[in-house]
Parts: sequence; structure tokens; C-alpha cells
Amino acid sequence: AMEGRAPLPRAAATLGMELIDADVENGTIELAFTAREEWTNPTGNVLGAFVAAMLCDTVGPALLATLEPDQFQSTSEITVHFLRPLRPGWVVGRGRILRRNGDLAFLEASLIDADEATIATATATARVIPLDEARAAV
Repeated sequence: AMEGRAPLPRAAATLGMELIDADVENGTIELAFTAREEWTNPTGNVLGAFVAAMLCDTVGPALLATLEPDQFQSTSEITVHFLRPLRPGWVVGRGRILRRNGDLAFLEASLIDADEATIATATATARVIPLDEARAAV
């Protein structure tokens, strides 16, 4: 999807995801998201669930960028740390593979606002699975 060979997944499109850079050799990715006014609480801050979704959609593609076309990733856990509020607007997600052992991968990501402040961080664990298995999951 990032290379335009397939449509962007609906969840990623909802988050306004855009690819900035991917370094397959180093297992890193940089994405942009558009945090929308409709996602805010009464104080004008973006709800944490949307922040977590952006982080989830950063760690996953960091691993996906390194996989074969017949492989996919399945996140088994993600831990999010909220550091400061996020206001609507453009935000950058930076993700990387910390370590990979066979089909198990340990990942991390951060969200950075337009002022270069870190909004939130996440660590995640994921498994590499066959794409057919991901499509058949119930």
C-alpha cells in the first residue's frame, strides 16, 4: 500500500497515514498522520485511543516493510505511554524493530508533534505469520 500497489488499509486512511521514509535494512519507518478535530475530548486534546491507534499503525508497518509479500504481522501486545496531550494537526510516527528472533519481533514507536515534542511512545510484540493465515483469521 505504501508503494501504491494496493489501496491504503481503511484504518490507516482514517488516521490520515502517509509514508515519509522506510529503511528496510535498519528496520525503521517514519510516517505522518493527521489528528482530526473530530477525535478530541472537551478540552480539545486528541483522545488517547486515537494516539494508541497511530502508534499501533507505526509499529506494524515498521515490521511489515521488512517482510516478504506472502507474510503479514500480528501484534500480540502493545503498551502505550502517554507523555503529553496531542492537539489536532500533523503528527509524525517513528517506528523501529528492536529485535527479531525468528517469527517473533519486538518493536517500538513514538509520536512527535510539529514542535518536535514526543507525545507518546509504545513498545509492542508481534509475530510474523503467513498472509493467508491473517486473511482467514476469525
